[in-house]
Amino acid sequence: MIYPWHLYLMAILYILAGIFHFLKPKIYMRIMPDYLPNHRLLVKLSGEAEIFLGILLCIPATKDLSIYGIILMLMVFLLVHFHMLSSKKAGVGLPQWLLILRIPLQFLLMYWAWYYLKY
Repeated sequence: MIYPWHLYLMAILYILAGIFHFLKPKIYMRIMPDYLPNHRLLVKLSGEAEIFLGILLCIPATKDLSIYGIILMLMVFLLVHFHMLSSKKAGVGLPQWLLILRIPLQFLLMYWAWYYLKY
């Protein structure tokens, strides 16, 4: 089955985001909440998850499973976004309005993934 081009765009975005976890791991470790253990491992696992889910999104037999995985992953990532709001160090110098805007963006990304369940 051929999917709309924007599903493939989403897949590419997740794959690229996952690759950046390996290219720039210090950035991701800096934004991790202190209460989560082993930041290096979690950054690696989240990068692997993004790459894996992006690839599975393009395979008809695994598309829906990938969508549920992406939505779950984005829900977990909300922890990081809220942490960035509450910690000056984790906020990496981004303006407060941009950090706040990232919260609804997560929900828009969840909706974008959920939208493809109908295909």
